[in-house]
Amino acid sequence: MIAPRKVRFEAKKKENENLEFRTFLKCHADEKELDKQFKRLHDELFSTYDCSRCRNCCKMYHGSIPSEDLERDAEILDLTKEQFVERYLIKNEVEDTYETKNKPCDFLQEDGNCKLGECRPESCKKYPYTDQSDRLQSLYSVLNAVEVCPVAFEIYERLKKEYGFRYR
Repeated sequence: MIAPRKVRFEAKKKENENLEFRTFLKCHADEKELDKQFKRLHDELFSTYDCSRCRNCCKMYHGSIPSEDLERDAEILDLTKEQFVERYLIKNEVEDTYETKNKPCDFLQEDGNCKLGECRPESCKKYPYTDQSDRLQSLYSVLNAVEVCPVAFEIYERLKKEYGFRYR
């Protein structure tokens, strides 16, 4: 597996190849079968991967907190909802969510764990979404994840082998 600190650099080197493989998948992959392949590889690789040793996703993205979770999350940190929002968040009017003010995420601790623990947002729990359905329709978001997550990078590389994909 690629080292977390190298994933962006290596993905950038393969950017054209990855885009070409995306096009290949759009033309040749069966949607249901591709979802099964992603899920199988996701489960296999994440079964032995310790995300707390990487946390590139927490370092490169703002955390996103749904409005309905504000009170619960504030309570975890022993704050009022208003204190929680003021200290950590900015309102995203378009999506009616709140985002962390900073990157790395304000809830990322030094040990790689989240201050919100198991109450961290669903979007964080599900990242890089490689076990979700409709991957064929969201291959651009997969390509974004390939630049951040070593597991997503590895999944994409293994899929190339499974499909016998050859880059020019």
